[in-house]
Amino acid sequence: MLNRRRWLQLGLGAAVLLGVAGAGVALLKPGLVEGKLSPSARALMRAVALAVLDGQWPGPAIEREARLDQQLAQIEASVAKFPAGLRAELSQVLSLLGTAPGRLGLTGLKSDWSEASVAEIQSAFAAMSVSGIATRQQVYRALRDLHCLVFFSDATNWPRVGYPGPRAIP
Repeated sequence: MLNRRRWLQLGLGAAVLLGVAGAGVALLKPGLVEGKLSPSARALMRAVALAVLDGQWPGPAIEREARLDQQLAQIEASVAKFPAGLRAELSQVLSLLGTAPGRLGLTGLKSDWSEASVAEIQSAFAAMSVSGIATRQQVYRALRDLHCLVFFSDATNWPRVGYPGPRAIP
């Protein structure tokens, strides 16, 4: 049963989403352009990668940046294999999160993705993971799972996380 607080939360969430979608639809740029991450989506996914996989990246900045670029390229390759409908939905979510109202409404993050600290993004994601609004939970899970699936399926990352690789079947 929905109480007054829950109705207000739902109303606020719907108002933010409708406001962004209705008033700013012409301003939104797609999150995916010809199968590649748009510049704003790339900044978002880079920030999410740093937060979700904190502690898994190489220490030296040059190595870390190269590894992040590889992660984003692998995400693009994975997304290219998604069905068209799923790619369109992901593009819409990335585009919405690329706007200040969308980012604030869905994640609660006030800072731009490129300016937000790892701790700020982790805090926003922690709140999303237990949110009473299903859309916030779905966005959190989609971003987290996509990054984790790509990262942990790449054999070059296995030594860093202590995984020796699959065992030979006798």
